[in-house]
This record gives sequence, C-alpha cells and structure tokens, in this order.
Amino acid sequence: MTAHPLPADHLPNPYDRPYDLPDDPPDRYPNPYDELGTLGGAGPLEDFLHGDGPETGPGGPPEPGEEPGEAWAPPNHRRGSRRRRRHLAGLPFAMKAAVLVVTLAAFLTLADRWALLYAEHRASQTLKDQLHLTAAPEVEIGGFPFLTQLADDRLDSVRVTVPDVAADRVSLAKVSATATRVRLDSDGPTDVHGARIPELHGEVLLSFDDLNRELGSSQLTFTGHGRDQVRARGTLPVAGHDLRLRADARIRRDGTRGISTHIGGMRLDIGDLATYRPGARASEGLHLTPRSAARLGSQTVRARALLSVPSVVRRLGVPDRAVREALRDDTELASLTGSPAFVHQAMRLNLLDVATAHPELLKRLGLDPALLDGLSRLTRPVLVDQLSLGFRLPHPADGRIRLRDVRVERDGIRVDVTGTGLSVGR
Repeated sequence: MTAHPLPADHLPNPYDRPYDLPDDPPDRYPNPYDELGTLGGAGPLEDFLHGDGPETGPGGPPEPGEEPGEAWAPPNHRRGSRRRRRHLAGLPFAMKAAVLVVTLAAFLTLADRWALLYAEHRASQTLKDQLHLTAAPEVEIGGFPFLTQLADDRLDSVRVTVPDVAADRVSLAKVSATATRVRLDSDGPTDVHGARIPELHGEVLLSFDDLNRELGSSQLTFTGHGRDQVRARGTLPVAGHDLRLRADARIRRDGTRGISTHIGGMRLDIGDLATYRPGARASEGLHLTPRSAARLGSQTVRARALLSVPSVVRRLGVPDRAVREALRDDTELASLTGSPAFVHQAMRLNLLDVATAHPELLKRLGLDPALLDGLSRLTRPVLVDQLSLGFRLPHPADGRIRLRDVRVERDGIRVDVTGTGLSVGR
C-alpha cells in the first residue's frame, strides 16, 4: 500500500475552527486552574477575606501547643522571666552565695574608692591652705582597703607632690614626699583634725628651665656638668652692651636644710677686644685679650696712645730709651709692640686702673667709657648674687627636715630630703 502525500493546501490547519463545531461547544476542555483550585480548597487569602475558619481561629494558624479551634490570646512575655526564676531556683546554694559575695564585694570596693578620692581631695585643699601654695598639691593615699585604715586612725602611706614652690630667689619645679605609717588625729572617720608623720622621704627638683627663665631672663642658659657642677653661658647686658658671660657654679650642701653655690670662672667678653673678670687680684679686672694685644703691633695709633702715658709705660716695664725710639720711628714701634714680651705685659695691664687716671686712653683703644663705668659697678658679689642657685628648706614647727644628698642631673639639681617627727594640721 502506497501513501500518497496530500497537497499543502489540503492539509488541515489546527488553528482553524472546525466548521462542524457548534457556536457554544460543550464543556469538553476543562480549565486546569479550576481543577487545581478544587484540590486545594480555600486558600489563606480566602480564609483572611471570608472570616474565621473553624480550623485556624481568629488569629490564623494555631500556636505551638494550641488545639485547633482555640480562641486567640496575646503572647505571654513573662514566660521567659518565669523560666529564669526556675533556672536560678535550680542553681546550687554555694553558687548563689558566691554571686552574692562577688556583688557585695564590688559595691564595697566602689564605696572604698569613692571615700579614698574624697579624702585625697580634702587633704589636698588642706595642704594648699596651710602651706599657702599657689596650686593644690597632688595627694595619693596608698594601701587597700582605705576605709579599714581610716577606721583604725592610720594610713599605710601618703605621697604628696607639690609643683612650683617658691624658695628664695628661685622656684622649685617639684617637691615630692612620701610619708609612711601615718597616724591620724580624729574624732571619727568623718572628723580628721590632723596627722602625725613619724618618717618621710622626699625629693626636690630645681629645674634648669626655671633657672634659665628666672635668673637668666632668657639670656643665660644653665646646664649640668658632672655630678656637682653647673655651667652658665649666655649674654649679660651692661651699659647698653651685650657681653658674653661664662661662669661655673659648684653645688654643695649648706648645713642640713639648704644648698649653696660657689661661683667660679666668671668672665665677661667684650667682643675680642677685652675680657672682664670681677675681683681684686692681679689676674682679675679688665684685660686685653691675647688677640687684641698682638694686634697692637699693626695698630700704630693705639700703640702710640698707649706708650704716651708714662704710668702705663712703667706698668708695662718698657725702658724709656726704647719708648722714645718707638715714638720716633714706626718701624721701631712695630718691632717693640709686636714682641712676645710686650704682648705678655700688655695682657697683664688692668685697664680699669688705667681708666681711673686716663679715661681718654681707653677711648683710643676702642672701649666705651660708659661700659667701663658699668663694669666697675659689676663687682664679684653682685655677679655671684645674680648667678646664685642656693635655697633653704622651711623650718617645720615640730619635727626635723634634713637634706641627705645633692646631685646635678640633666634636667636640673635634685636634692634628697628626709624628715622625722612631723605633724600636719594640729
């Protein structure tokens, strides 16, 4: 049997409506979405829109543990607290006691620290008023707990730090002291009248920064050199001239309550022309520098002015014949004033003595008479007083304070202090 293909125009079109179907076909092709709807019943949206169903109740699906159909009730938030109480009730007695003890200890520690801070503040204000300080000192009370010490009228240790204490001409940068085994004088924990200090150890710092500001007026600088020596370098104004100052101060203990300074090596340089050393010895006074004295051989005017004064010639030890020849001939003058013997003798000449009788001679040498007048007033005691670093500790009303050690460090002068039998606020 042979299949004969149909022409394309005789093939049936599945999308064409059959001519033999009626206008309203029977329900031969059911809607698949309708079938699915019948399988699932009413959906959640239908339950929400059409009221409460017998299965879910008014609030939707039943809560865990609820029977279907129960009336809805708000959730009970106190269930957790009941559970916690049940858990705590299940803890052993020892653990509950430990929790109670730890909580009580925390509160007692907090109360002890608050009482300590209050006591430190009161002690700081009391020391400021009694010692007439510009700033309240820092007070640190040692030992723990504080309240038991206070109840027993004792303190294990008290550390006091006082900044900027005035002492004679200088200010002490810091005074710190630690008192041990302090006994309180009180009528109860809240009524303390004073304290007795059987033993005290402290330290005093004399800062170089303060010395530079107070003594040097920003023109002198103090630095440490060795264990007991301080160097002063800078400028000192004299009669409108800034003279370079060099001085060395040796620090030593003065008795049991003070320190003193021995000033040595003081020198004021007037450029490279002359050097002033205060004092009455032959090496002190106003003298030409080696460079200035050597230049006299090439400075004809100044050399002639110097040799024209007989009293100066006698102090120089130059024979009269040599002086006469030098004044007549410049070559002889240069030969005389340039010799090593003449330079040495010229450096030994005290120009302050010459200035008294021949002030015009110093003008010819290039020195200002007003400067010489100012230098004559700048005696050794005046300079020593300006550079003095000494101070004395105050004398207590009772007890004793002593200096134990004095040393020079990089930041200043440190002094160790000890005290016995002291009292405060009595």
